[in-house]
Amino acid sequence: MTSDAPELTEISTRLDTVAAATTRLLDAVGALRDADLVDPSLLPGWTRGHVLAHLSRNADSLVNLLLWARTGIETPQYASDFLREADIEAGAPRPLREQLEDLTAASERWLALARVMPADRWQTTVRNRKGGEMPATRVVWMRLLEVEIHHVDLDVGYTPAEWSADFVGGLLPQSVAEVKPAEGSGFTVVATDTGYSGTVGTSSTTITGTAADLAAWLIGRSPGTGLSGELPDLSAWK
Repeated sequence: MTSDAPELTEISTRLDTVAAATTRLLDAVGALRDADLVDPSLLPGWTRGHVLAHLSRNADSLVNLLLWARTGIETPQYASDFLREADIEAGAPRPLREQLEDLTAASERWLALARVMPADRWQTTVRNRKGGEMPATRVVWMRLLEVEIHHVDLDVGYTPAEWSADFVGGLLPQSVAEVKPAEGSGFTVVATDTGYSGTVGTSSTTITGTAADLAAWLIGRSPGTGLSGELPDLSAWK
């Protein structure tokens, strides 16, 4: 932990952004019917019910990381990958009312804990489920990623084009950094609307499009519609 705590006003603004995104998500879920939850989501192998169950349990997993930061007692994000998957499978078949109540409560638990985090604990080092170390401030971004991307995955009319410029501005460079190309291959992406450019691997081609379209393609949420250039196959992010 370092002594350079972020300003509480900055953290509060970030949390307001997550709260607004969550409200949009919950409003969309509330407009669904029980029958809609068994329909496929945009994620291969997952129904809408799977996506909602995952969103709820992810909020609880990020509560664990905030508790770790607040108390200094190591609390893994998930007990295990097996239990993470089992909880999603168990929660997916539930009716809409149960899903919505669970998602609302889990989201509120996470947000409430985040809003009372002491400023000097935000730089505490925690680890995500893959073992990557990060300051607790990153947990706020992690939740925003889950809410915004999985809102798209529900396939209820919310698209990457509706992501804010600030969100896309964070997502695109992260996506470029995390893509793993085949050995000896790669590409450069250039955003025609923001001027951002980034290279994956050893660039052999250039792909252009809007920042939102590029980000959506890089995380497997788009086949690359609207992009120009030779597009390699990329896997979806969950």
